[in-house]
Amino acid sequence: MLVPVTDEARAALGNKDEIRMTRFPLNVGRESRVGTFDKLKAEIERRFSGAPQLNDVYLIERPSFSLHISREHFAIGYADGRFVLLDRESACGTIVAGIAIGSEHTERQIELRDGDVITVGTADSPYKFRFKIGS
Repeated sequence: MLVPVTDEARAALGNKDEIRMTRFPLNVGRESRVGTFDKLKAEIERRFSGAPQLNDVYLIERPSFSLHISREHFAIGYADGRFVLLDRESACGTIVAGIAIGSEHTERQIELRDGDVITVGTADSPYKFRFKIGS
């Protein structure tokens, strides 16, 4: 599961308390249209065009001077009994348990452990989630 740690992270999930992962990879990125009507319109366009969805989870980022979440930000995968987070070449990178990956860093992936905090973007980002295994 991904559990929001901050109010901003909860708002980015549409005020959900958690996201359960039922298949892998789980692709996460920014919803580029923030209005409810625009979001519905984008979903209908995606379905009718036959184009694959970029993400399984869309985070809604509040408008500000600096963006933290990329449209294709990270993916969580599962292989050989391990969970792994892969930064999908995001602009600001991702921080897992205090270790920065992606962006200008050479490493793009890191193993996830139960309880790790995932910061979407730079250290200043308010979008923080806890990775949780099990219920």
